[in-house]
Amino acid sequence: MANDVEKKTSDDLSHQLGISATVPDWSREEVRQFWDPGYKLLRAVRRYQAAKARGGPLGWVLSKHWVLVHRFWSIITQSEIHLGTQIEGGLRMPHPTGIIINPDARIGPNCQIFHQVTITSAVVMGGHVDLGAGAKIIGPLTIGDHVEVGANSVVTKDIEGGRIVAGVPAKTLRTW
Repeated sequence: MANDVEKKTSDDLSHQLGISATVPDWSREEVRQFWDPGYKLLRAVRRYQAAKARGGPLGWVLSKHWVLVHRFWSIITQSEIHLGTQIEGGLRMPHPTGIIINPDARIGPNCQIFHQVTITSAVVMGGHVDLGAGAKIIGPLTIGDHVEVGANSVVTKDIEGGRIVAGVPAKTLRTW
C-alpha cells in the first residue's frame, strides 16, 4: 500500500513537472553539435555497454574502440564515469567537467548532473534527480524521484522523493 501511495505521488509529480521519473527521454542524450563533450562521453559509455552485451569477436573489437573513445572524452571533460556504471536513459550533463561517478552507483532516468559532482559508492538515484554544481553524494544511500540537490551540497542520508535539499549536510528546504 505504501508503494502505491509513493508511486501515485511520483506519477503526479511527473505530470506536474513534465518530466517522467520512470520513462527515459532519450532525446535528452542526443549529440547536437560537433563539440558536445558530455554527450559524447555518455555515448561512449552506452556504446561500450552495448558492444560488451553483443559479445563475440566483433563485440570485443567494438568494446576496445569505445574504451579509447571513452578515455579521450574523459580526458577532455576531466571526468570519470566508469564504463560499467548503470545509467538509465535521459541523463543530461550540460557542463560535464569534473564529474566523478563510482561504478557501484545507479542513476535513474531523466537525471541531470552539473559540473564537479561526486557520487560515491552504492548510491541509488531515482528518476528525475537534478544534482547542482559541486554536489557531493556520499553513499551508500538512496535518493527518491523528483529530487533537486543544491549546488555544493553534501548528501549523507537518504532523501525521500519530491524534495529540494541543500546545505552541508543537506537538509530539506521544501517538498513539491
